[in-house]
Amino acid sequence: MLKAIIIDDEPKAIESLSWELDNFNSEIEVVAKFTDPEKALKHIKNASFDCIFLDIEMPTMDGFQFLNKIEIKDFAVVITTAYNEYAIKALKHEAIDYLLKPIDMDDLKVTVNKIKKFVARNDFATERFERLLSNYNSRYNKKRITISTDGKLIFLDLDDLLFVESDGNYSTLHLENSKKIVLTKKLKEVNTLLPEERFFRIHNSYIVHLDKIKEYFKSDGYVVLVSNHKIPLSRQRKAAFLQKL
Repeated sequence: MLKAIIIDDEPKAIESLSWELDNFNSEIEVVAKFTDPEKALKHIKNASFDCIFLDIEMPTMDGFQFLNKIEIKDFAVVITTAYNEYAIKALKHEAIDYLLKPIDMDDLKVTVNKIKKFVARNDFATERFERLLSNYNSRYNKKRITISTDGKLIFLDLDDLLFVESDGNYSTLHLENSKKIVLTKKLKEVNTLLPEERFFRIHNSYIVHLDKIKEYFKSDGYVVLVSNHKIPLSRQRKAAFLQKL
């Protein structure tokens, strides 16, 4: 499902567009609404979304000023306005569409299809880039992996990774500098990214970097990493783990 953000200084305009987008059922969801563009700028820095429906005429900051404050625009921009003189300027700011208020439902259908195509192209390009980087790392024996999160690619040095912890449909990468990276991937998906000669799924909820293990407590069934994290070892994986060591 597409995730959309609406930015408009008029609450009634926001509610009207939200209501119209609700008619698309499972195709698009409004995940955030803002009447203040400054608050919207702060929100999108760490938000996950596919498109913005952006008003132009706003008192504190117009829509084009808003777009100029964003360095990387990896989302679709749809301009919404009651004035038709902004069409050319909207194109120069790489907007994928331009909707005149009051917004017509047929025009909105065309716009949603454009957003789908934009997102599909971006996803394809990102996946292709990730494959190229992965192939490069494998070919030249690089000790790193490429992961995608929060709309960016991270080139992670595997020597910095201590262990990976599962949380349902999410996985948390614990690094040596005490930092954490949360991925929207299940643990089994993360496991396929890691070289099996260096990493082992020690438990249903954990993958550990074998080089980071400093102690193994046989009677209690857990390992201690160089960071002093205690990670449980499942009985079913004990024999395979000992073979690894």
